[in-house]
Amino acid sequence: MKTFKTSIVALLLLAAISCKKDNTSTTTVTSDQAADMAASALASNSGGFSSMSDDISANAAVVASTSGQTTNSLGVTSEKQACGTTVTDSATHSSTNSEVTYNYFAKYSHTLNCNSNNAPDNIINALTYHGDFSNPRISTTATGTANATIAGLTLNAANFVINGEYKRAGTFTSKVGNKATGNSNIDIVVTNLTLSKPDRKIVSGSATIAVTGVAGAHSYSYNGAAVFNGDGTVTLTITGGAVYKINIGTGLYTKM
Repeated sequence: MKTFKTSIVALLLLAAISCKKDNTSTTTVTSDQAADMAASALASNSGGFSSMSDDISANAAVVASTSGQTTNSLGVTSEKQACGTTVTDSATHSSTNSEVTYNYFAKYSHTLNCNSNNAPDNIINALTYHGDFSNPRISTTATGTANATIAGLTLNAANFVINGEYKRAGTFTSKVGNKATGNSNIDIVVTNLTLSKPDRKIVSGSATIAVTGVAGAHSYSYNGAAVFNGDGTVTLTITGGAVYKINIGTGLYTKM
């Protein structure tokens, strides 16, 4: 009987050790997968930062125009925004094709600041959004917020300039490598993102990007520096040396 009890205890201990090993064996997120998450938070086709920059620069272009009326993101026409006032609007970005699907809803508030001549000078934009995205490398479901100031509304300003912070939190499923799944938090702080007038194309700018979260039993954390190249791409350098050239339209990248 004593031998039987000892065997039972040994089996229970072995099972406990095995379960513990199973719970901690999930492979953590790689730098490539972190780059996928960062790219989706930047790209226009995933409701990323470049989508927001396009929305707020389009709004700024209308506010800075000489017209007496303005049209918001819903196509509603109203009198031009007055100095010191805040207006709200919303935008939906969605598409489906053979490789990429996305559906994002964004709600904006725009506070207009004028200069001493009572002419539009800059707009403080606040954003909340939610949606989902899937491409051949990753799928995500997320919510987020952003605050960004766009300057350069005066007629003699050659460019729009955006400074601000964009945040995203949600879940992800990687379709490559170890196919990690988990949650993610992405924080993008953009400095002097410059958009040409009148076409509103990104010319230059920089950003810091932090990607953190938990996948399985492992936490992960990556930090990176991004440079907007002016040709529709961003060069992202992740701490540790990995470098990626990201297409900010598609969210796909080339590892350099």
